[in-house]
Amino acid sequence: MNFFKVSEIHNLHYEVYGNPNGEPILFVHGGPGAGFSQEDKRFFNFDKHKVIFFDQRGSSKSTPFGSIIENTTQDLVDDINKLLDFLEINEVTLFGGSWGTTLGLVYAIQNPNRIKRLLLRGIFLGNKESIDYYLNGGIEEQFPEIWKRFRDNVPKESELSIPKYYLDKMTNGSDEEKKYFSYEWAFYEISIFKNNISKEEVPAILGKFPYESLSIMEAHYLTNGCFIDEDYIFKNINKIIDIPTTIIHGKQDAICPVKFAIELNSKLANSELFIVEGGHSDSEPEIEKKLIEVINQIN
Repeated sequence: MNFFKVSEIHNLHYEVYGNPNGEPILFVHGGPGAGFSQEDKRFFNFDKHKVIFFDQRGSSKSTPFGSIIENTTQDLVDDINKLLDFLEINEVTLFGGSWGTTLGLVYAIQNPNRIKRLLLRGIFLGNKESIDYYLNGGIEEQFPEIWKRFRDNVPKESELSIPKYYLDKMTNGSDEEKKYFSYEWAFYEISIFKNNISKEEVPAILGKFPYESLSIMEAHYLTNGCFIDEDYIFKNINKIIDIPTTIIHGKQDAICPVKFAIELNSKLANSELFIVEGGHSDSEPEIEKKLIEVINQIN
């Protein structure tokens, strides 16, 4: 495994695949905290493209695992620059999904000269409206049982918000509480991220990746407004307005409603939007098909 030291504390796990002389594509994973997986490699033509995968601070195989110390959006933006400099790559196509769209857009706003193209799947804007929808009852009407399970882990008498209560238990609780609340947070997300997901699929998916980093990192970032000013992306959209952008979004996305993708597309001058059948997951057949189609067109 390859590791790159980005601070006194953090070491990023990264992998580079494909044609050394191919078009560089930077894959920016979601979560925050999810890390990249072997399955993420299915989108790319490694004969044609040079693809950089990395686990963001505290995520998956990066060390220290699950650490929220020195872990903010600006830290992650700076890390991307350090990694690209280390790999001697000046300009990339950035492919981000979910939280990866937030980080990707913030990165592009601050470093437009390093972005040749944006490919964004499942738009999450990191603003109050997006966060509130996901964590403050936006899904209740569609998924009442799942919302009730997530909400009811927080005592009614608690003065903390739901995400703050979970974060407190994941950081300050007993080992048993840390394990329980990490699982419950991830269970909530996975239960709604894919259309018609079965009750049997959820624990099976949770068994395939280190969800503990996803849970603590999401709670850490989302209770802190993703460490960006409110509506940072739209307030700075002029800095990326002409960057060629492709947006792919599931029509039935329960985590990131499609209206956010429509709004982002409307504010960009060189953007195309594909709204396809599916939820939030990139494994939805129509989303996966469109992603592969678009990536194959990258030269």
